[in-house]
Amino acid sequence: MNSLITALDKMQEVLGSLSNIMKEEHEQLSAGLINSSLLQRITEDKSSLLTTLNYLDGIRRESEKQYRIQAPYRTQPELARRWQAIEQHTRQLRDNNTHNGMLLNQQMVYNDKALALLKPHQTQAFYGPDGQATSGGFTSRRV
Repeated sequence: MNSLITALDKMQEVLGSLSNIMKEEHEQLSAGLINSSLLQRITEDKSSLLTTLNYLDGIRRESEKQYRIQAPYRTQPELARRWQAIEQHTRQLRDNNTHNGMLLNQQMVYNDKALALLKPHQTQAFYGPDGQATSGGFTSRRV
């Protein structure tokens, strides 16, 4: 039973770390100017924590098979308390992630509008994709 208790406890720890990362993500997405490097690191950290959580959930499921019990562990008060905390934490993280997703979508709309505003003012390119001067571009030659 110790492996199941350990897995549930580790899951709670990872969920706590994920909560902290999502708070950082919220702060970045709410800021006037987003630090793209920091947001990328946050995304990578989230992905890593979710992979760890998935691994721990696999251990939990294997332990459940071994002990022939299943969440929400109604007959095991110690396990039930841990599982209830995990469920509560997971619901909170889901809500936070939904909110962060809306902030991200807002940021993307803002960026699209800024690009649309700048596009008509884009100057003619002097060089083509091949790196060669385009015809009609400004050239200066000394004779």
